[in-house]
Amino acid sequence: MKIKLLLLLSITLTLSFCAKEEPLERFTGAENEVRLMTVNPGHFHSFLIHRQDYHQIDPEAYVYAPEGSEVEIHTDRVASFNNQEVNPTSWKLNVYTGDDYLEQMLAEKPGNVMVVAGNNQYKINYIHRAVENGINVLSDKPMIIHHDSFPLLKESLELADEQGLVVNDMMTERYEITSILQKKLSHIPELFGELTKGSPEEPAIVKESVHFFYKTVAGAPLIRPPWFFDVSQQGESIVDVSTHLVDLIMLQAFPYDPIDYRNPDDGVEVVSARSWSTELTPDQFELITNTPAFPDYISSDLDENSVLHVAANGEFVFKFRDVYARAAALWGFTNPDGGDTHYSIIRGTKANLIVHQDLEQDFKATLYVEPTEAADVENFEAILDNALESLSGQYSGLAKEWTDLGWEIQIPDRYVETHEEHFGRVTMRFLDALVDGEIPEWERTNLLTKYFITTRAYEMSR
Repeated sequence: MKIKLLLLLSITLTLSFCAKEEPLERFTGAENEVRLMTVNPGHFHSFLIHRQDYHQIDPEAYVYAPEGSEVEIHTDRVASFNNQEVNPTSWKLNVYTGDDYLEQMLAEKPGNVMVVAGNNQYKINYIHRAVENGINVLSDKPMIIHHDSFPLLKESLELADEQGLVVNDMMTERYEITSILQKKLSHIPELFGELTKGSPEEPAIVKESVHFFYKTVAGAPLIRPPWFFDVSQQGESIVDVSTHLVDLIMLQAFPYDPIDYRNPDDGVEVVSARSWSTELTPDQFELITNTPAFPDYISSDLDENSVLHVAANGEFVFKFRDVYARAAALWGFTNPDGGDTHYSIIRGTKANLIVHQDLEQDFKATLYVEPTEAADVENFEAILDNALESLSGQYSGLAKEWTDLGWEIQIPDRYVETHEEHFGRVTMRFLDALVDGEIPEWERTNLLTKYFITTRAYEMSR
């Protein structure tokens, strides 16, 4: 009898142990098996994933938020996608509002994926609580805005791994076609040569991104919440937009190869960093936020003329695997000539690959190939033709034209997508990860490394 009881106890313990190792829910890619719960939507990225329907996602979704205009904007924009003339969506939102929105979501737990895009001050707490309760997480960037939060992010990811949960952030810029082609061409030695190491003064890779507070998104003026201008809630630019830039730099330099901030061989180091402010008048603030007065929590950032100084600009130089890189993210009030601008260069021994997005390019990202002094100038055009031909299996129709900025790579319109469309790509990639039960090792490692870099740069800039 004792032997039978011991055997039963052993089987029970074994099954219990195995249950802890197994994912809480297995995804197969079946229709409607993913159920979304959006918590405290305060950023327009929260509704952009709803621009389309997805086979794997149940159209009945859930929103938990405090009362106020932010949740109303979110639900209104999702409703507008349902009513659009072309490819209308079929979302049905169940909305709960109240101060206990997070506890209510965790208690009811009607979904299996939490979407979070809003006030960055609270984001890591939402992520950690969701993982503790067995919920997968699709988070807008940045996941954290201070280095003090880095241990909690690390702990959240480790806990997710233990439970077989997927936690990832929305890296939309990976799907920008000029960034994709810039990466691919940089790994064709006949054209590019080798990636230079660069220096702090002239980094091998540079990415500069200029954004504007007042602009149009998805066909309507973008209204930002007042807290967006409080760096203690939103975070400074150096830890926000720069997340995309660091992510792209690592991915382009060493594609799908994990770069670990803890590994001495990877040599991850922030070399220098600085930040500075953008000024906003009361009228400009009201236009952007629909709020007639500055809230008290940003009063310390006002000067004697009631002009708001937002720490919205930052740049830093960092190094990994002996390669120097610079990331810069800047914000202005608005651009009277058009939209956001972007500049990126990857320096090779035979060619530089440069992306310009400015007035000259009609604010469309455009890729140029610039031969260096070490290039085979006489045969460079033929070498470029061969490089483009080697990509024709994936990207047919690529062409070139000589300009003052170098060889412009002409990309067929079918490969060009808007920033809004990239959110569909990110969501579908996340759905694939749910079926796989994990994100790739390189992506999991680089996720921690990029937040290590951005938050360390923030500390240095202080």
